Amino acid sequence: MFIPKRIIFEKDSLKYEMAQEILNKFKDNANIEIINLNSNKYKEHIPGNDLFSQYREGKRTLVVGTKKSLKFQACKPSAHYQLPLVSGCMGQCEYCYLNTQLGDKPFVRVHVNIDDILDKTEKYINERLPDITMFEGSATSDPLPLEPYTHSLQKTIEFFGNSEKGRFRFVTKYNDVDSLLNVEHNGHTEIRFSINTSFIINQYEHITASRDKRIEASMKVAETGYLTGFLIAPVFIYPNWKEEYHDLLLELKRKLPNDLMFPITFEVISHRYTTVAKNRILEIFPETKLPMSDEERKFKFGQFGYGKYVYPKESMEDIKEFFRKDIEQLFNNKEIKYII
Repeated sequence: MFIPKRIIFEKDSLKYEMAQEILNKFKDNANIEIINLNSNKYKEHIPGNDLFSQYREGKRTLVVGTKKSLKFQACKPSAHYQLPLVSGCMGQCEYCYLNTQLGDKPFVRVHVNIDDILDKTEKYINERLPDITMFEGSATSDPLPLEPYTHSLQKTIEFFGNSEKGRFRFVTKYNDVDSLLNVEHNGHTEIRFSINTSFIINQYEHITASRDKRIEASMKVAETGYLTGFLIAPVFIYPNWKEEYHDLLLELKRKLPNDLMFPITFEVISHRYTTVAKNRILEIFPETKLPMSDEERKFKFGQFGYGKYVYPKESMEDIKEFFRKDIEQLFNNKEIKYII
């Protein structure tokens, strides 16, 4: 669960039930600063004189507000639309692409007008009838650590459980799933877990759940009939990488129930970075050991028009062959969506 250092309530946000619940949850905690704004100039309340400190203070800040614009962003190829429940993430993963997208003070923000958001969701679904419309809940966030006091995911999963043509998916690096296990999801929500080897998680994924806690949470989800998936990302090539990723997959195989209602999905993404991301990472994490030597990578233009550094062709082929073979051999009821 995300325990912030400060909570900033935007003007008029306390008119909403979710905001009141958040306030009641934390108002008696002397270690948490509560700030009520008369305007929406919240960034001046997040301290820090340089990027290093601004990043860390931002990550410990929760902004409670409303989603003003209800025009949802596209989210191809994983879904038709982003579902804006939360933005930002408490995790401090050194490689995260959000480091370059959420500004100098990457605070966590929750939108308390959940009813307005779901009403708009219904309109988007109706516009595409009779087709099914997919919504992604974690394009710019990880909403699960806030769930114990927002209940946004629970309400959203119930909404999609009652929707004939709407579907929902999100991915997480956390394990706060217990409140979601008895929700009537009707197989309309897919919960994916971003997993990696313990070496990578301990080295680069700060303030996230451990490998074993993520696996434990994923088993709870699978046992209660949710569509369940694993995002193995980013994949790094390092000494003994094949042995450690094999052990990871083997642990999933050992723990997964035999009577799955749906195939387990796998999405595998190799490590890549842009020059902008590299420069930002080096400011935020000056002691980082991330492998970002341009000379050891291949420069490639992506689908959005900017260039990134990826593993060379031979290494990529090795990654693809390893994961395709291992997943095929270990799992029966599965679907490999992509390995890139």
